[in-house]
Amino acid sequence: MKVILDGIKEAIRLIFNFDQEIMEVIFLSLKVSFISLLIASLIAIPLGIIIAKHQFRFKSILMRLIYTFMGFPPVLCGLFVFLLLMRNGPLGSLQLNFTVPAMIIAQVLLIIPIIMGLTISACKNRYSEVEMLAKTLGANKFETFKLTLFELKSGLLMAIVSGFSRSISEVGAVMLVGGNISGETRVMTTYISQLKSMGDYERAIAVGIILLIISFIANSILYHFQIKEGK
Repeated sequence: MKVILDGIKEAIRLIFNFDQEIMEVIFLSLKVSFISLLIASLIAIPLGIIIAKHQFRFKSILMRLIYTFMGFPPVLCGLFVFLLLMRNGPLGSLQLNFTVPAMIIAQVLLIIPIIMGLTISACKNRYSEVEMLAKTLGANKFETFKLTLFELKSGLLMAIVSGFSRSISEVGAVMLVGGNISGETRVMTTYISQLKSMGDYERAIAVGIILLIISFIANSILYHFQIKEGK
C-alpha cells in the first residue's frame, strides 16, 4: 500500500510540475482526438439522420452492420488502416504510416459507427415529431435539418461524447499505425502502455489520472445538458 501511495504522490507532483514530456503527450492526444471527432461527426451525424428518416431496401442489414462496427475491435481497425497505408498497399504512395494523419484516419473509422448508431437511435423515435413541427412552421429542408439538430441535441451530444471517449481512450489502433514515436505519434494510452512495460509506474499513474480527468470533464458536460433538458 505504501508503494502505491508513494506512486500516486509522485504522479501528482509530475502533474503539478507540468512535466514537459507528459504535457506534449496530452496535447497530441487531444489534438488527434478532437480532429478525429470533428471529421467523424461531420460524416456520421448527417448520414445517421438520413438513415433514420428514410425507409429503403436493405436498411435492416445496414443497421446490423453499423451496430456491429460500433464494437469493432480497435486492433483490427488499426491493422486494416496499416495494410491500406503500408508501402505496398493501395495508399502506400501517401507514406502516411507512423504519422499523425494515419492515427486520425484509424480513429475516424473507429468512431464513425458509434456516432452514427447513436444518432440513428436518437432520431428514429422523434424525427417524425420534429418533421411535423418543421412543416407547421413552414421550414424548408435545410431549416428542418437545423431544427432536427436542435431538438435532438441531447442525444447527438451523447453520440459525440461517446465518440470522444472511444477516441481518447483507444490504444490498439493508434499503436499499430502511429508506432508510439516519441515527440511525433505518442499519445496518452500508448505512453501508459510503454511506461508500464518500463516499470515507470509513477509517470504512468500521472498520465492515467489526467486521462480520467479528461473523461470526467467530457461526461460532466453531457450530464449537465441532460439535466438541463430534463427540466
